Amino acid sequence: MDMIKVDNVSYFYENSNALPVIHNLSFTVKKGEFVSIIGPSGCGKSTLLRIIAGLINANTGHVSYKGRAIEKPISEISFVFQDFALLPWLTNEENMKLGLSRTNISEHAKEKRIQEWVDKVGLSGFEDFYPNAISGGMKQRVGIVRAIVSQPIVLLMDEPFSALDELTANELRNEILYMLREKNISVDSVIMVTHNVEEAVELSDKVIVLSAKPSHVKATVKIKLPQPRNRFSSEFSEYVTKLYNLLIS
Repeated sequence: MDMIKVDNVSYFYENSNALPVIHNLSFTVKKGEFVSIIGPSGCGKSTLLRIIAGLINANTGHVSYKGRAIEKPISEISFVFQDFALLPWLTNEENMKLGLSRTNISEHAKEKRIQEWVDKVGLSGFEDFYPNAISGGMKQRVGIVRAIVSQPIVLLMDEPFSALDELTANELRNEILYMLREKNISVDSVIMVTHNVEEAVELSDKVIVLSAKPSHVKATVKIKLPQPRNRFSSEFSEYVTKLYNLLIS
């Protein structure tokens, strides 16, 4: 089943004579797939993710979720932002609770659901702290919990580890993979924008390589390696090399 279908999408900034950022771009994301999108800087990767999220609309073409056109944000799709996007005047728990703002469950049920995820991602004891009092890794954990507590079907992530040091990023990547394997998680498909080719190979079932602006799909590469993946294996290195070559060709 196609969870997300991007069909001949083009996007350009209004009142601009510049080339379109995205031009006739198409791909699909199936149920159960972890898909990464890579491409040159400025090719519109983050813009594309926002179109898929319904935060902005394409100028031409369309995006659909299970055959339904996406024209505004929907509850089945959640977003993890690169820069955490936490509200500094709210506690970590209050920031996480924003993910449940459009649900009709009780306050007690909201707190119980958040606490379940707080324990899983190592935030226990930090619920009443404010974002400026915790590390970058913890801030991103808050952002991830905020996105997941609403029980989305599709999870969008915009360079979720780029603001973190490599040790913290690696730990968080492993946590996400562990969470996505849980039987009780609602997420069926993930789309991640990244500039890190090794990260794309480590996490993805499929990598979509975009061209320079105006971007289109240059190649789609399926990563046929079992999880968890060994970054030091020759097979892993071959995929990394293939993707780098596609980026620079």
